[in-house]
Amino acid sequence: MEMIEITLPDESKLSFNAGINASDVARKISEGLAKNAVAAKVNGVLTDLTTPIYENATISILTSKNEEALSILRHTAAHILAHAVTRLYQEAQVTIGPAIDNGFYYDFFGIIVREADLPKIEAEMQKIVAADYPITRRVVSRAEAQRIFAERNEKYKLEILNDMPAEITEVSLYQQDDYIELCRGPHLPSTGKLGKAFQLTKVAAAYWRGDSTRESLQRIYGTAFFSEKDLKAYFTMLEEAEKRDHRKLGKEMDLFHFEEYAPGDVFWHERGWTFFQTLIEYMRKRQKAVGYEEVNTPQIMNRVLWETSGHWKWYKDNMFTTTIEEKEFAIKPMNCPGSVLIFKQGITSYRDLPRYIGEFGRVHRYEASGALHGLLRVRAFTQDDAHIFCTPEQLKTELQKVVQLMVSIYKDFGLTDMTIKLSTRPEERIGSDEIWDLLESALADSLTEIGYKYTLNPGDGAFYGPKLDFKFRDAIGREWQLGTLQADLNLPERFDISYIGEDGEKHRPIMLHRALFGSLERFTGVFLENTAGHLPFWLAPVQVVVLPITDEQAEYAHKIKHKLSVAGIRVIEDCRNEKISYKVREHSLTKIPVQLVVGKKEMTDQTVTVRRLGSDKQEVLPLQEAIRQFKLEARMPSIEYED
Repeated sequence: MEMIEITLPDESKLSFNAGINASDVARKISEGLAKNAVAAKVNGVLTDLTTPIYENATISILTSKNEEALSILRHTAAHILAHAVTRLYQEAQVTIGPAIDNGFYYDFFGIIVREADLPKIEAEMQKIVAADYPITRRVVSRAEAQRIFAERNEKYKLEILNDMPAEITEVSLYQQDDYIELCRGPHLPSTGKLGKAFQLTKVAAAYWRGDSTRESLQRIYGTAFFSEKDLKAYFTMLEEAEKRDHRKLGKEMDLFHFEEYAPGDVFWHERGWTFFQTLIEYMRKRQKAVGYEEVNTPQIMNRVLWETSGHWKWYKDNMFTTTIEEKEFAIKPMNCPGSVLIFKQGITSYRDLPRYIGEFGRVHRYEASGALHGLLRVRAFTQDDAHIFCTPEQLKTELQKVVQLMVSIYKDFGLTDMTIKLSTRPEERIGSDEIWDLLESALADSLTEIGYKYTLNPGDGAFYGPKLDFKFRDAIGREWQLGTLQADLNLPERFDISYIGEDGEKHRPIMLHRALFGSLERFTGVFLENTAGHLPFWLAPVQVVVLPITDEQAEYAHKIKHKLSVAGIRVIEDCRNEKISYKVREHSLTKIPVQLVVGKKEMTDQTVTVRRLGSDKQEVLPLQEAIRQFKLEARMPSIEYED
């Protein structure tokens, strides 16, 4: 029998008969590894433990400790959910059920499920887990799969098969007991491997293939973990997340609200608008210090512009359009074309590059009403957008400058638990493979050279170029995406922009798209939830509130407020005829960082009693010393000040 060589992650090698699988490899290493194995990577590709291997290969065995394993567990949980539902509801038609962030879901046609029904479905899932059915994979011809699902009267699986490209002639099926699923996998080796750490969480409506003109479906959500401890921690995190919900904080802190009159747009209150403008002021100063020029471009531009950029073809369904004097216009969903048109004015020499064009541009994008979520998913938002035009020789250096600026800015906001994803070419795109190869390599090499690791996110690049996504884990463990950095040779080509090189000839510049906060609205929501509303002093819309204990100290309170205002501190006073304990509690709820309590003694001594948000300690300071301290605390980080 033919022998094959298996290379392990530590580069040691083992010999096996051809046709063995990853489970055999795990067992050869140790029985403990075989018991804990979830799936495998064969030559870098995720596979089931039971997939036969006929050639020399590099293999790593995945256990619950591997990042990819949780997604496999949850995908299997989705199949077990569908299996349970088809047992309980004979009329149910299965559609699709993927793993998603924090869990999984499955969509069904022909049934109505309420949240009160979820325990019954969970109980049926537990029976399937207890039975520990083997989960087997087989590859069949497309025609055979069509025959199988036709016999089972599964019209949605048939539609998926019928819509596949003609070149796909084989598909994989997974089976557990009598349940058969059309799926690429991989999956756990048996239903028992799911264990007990799963729970169904909610129901929702959905449309087949996300198309509102198609059938309405019943979606069931759930989550799953490898341990009950992790499951419990997840629900504890959800409870904490509810307390930190930025919409709740926005109301308590009097920052913003939403109205049905303008779905997906924000009504900023005075305090919220102060916060928003402080973010812009900070970013403006950081950018100006490294040579960015700030511009502003029109909100509404002719369809022809968007056809040139490619947005009309690739993004039209997400654009708000209007007709003016029989011509079609669009409210801008992106700032990029406007920056290109500014660059295009006049003649640019290689000596003028790199050129940094920044804009705090307000953009509009259509989002379905059901997808809107406070500041995190809106239809109108402001980007701290900038476009860098550079020569090919400058590309790597400019990419690295942006990354280093991003990291420095995030550090100023305490966002240090960062991961970077490199999103590569999507199936539908503009530009040649040569251009995509060049730009993807430049992004990857730029990160590696300055010591940053990244993971690949295949196929998720913009239609005009690859990108880096900067993601952060917040104070309670959730991951958020903020900034992006995209490299682009396609828009310069489409708009025919150029610079005069040292040789006197025209050359095509490379265009970098970058947004550091991403969306200021989204950043605000994320930052509020990360800090639970406890904003740093320099960023708080109201930094100090002065609280006289009685009317006798009202005049002293006015004096303190005036002096603080002159010093540039954002301050209010509360001279209402209320008990001091009531005022302290009320302003604590609005998350003002500092309360200055002044009574008879403070007025006599010209001092203030300083109470800081989140601390039980109090400190008595001379008024002038308190003002000096607050002036220092009000300074924006990483900004140079003259003393």
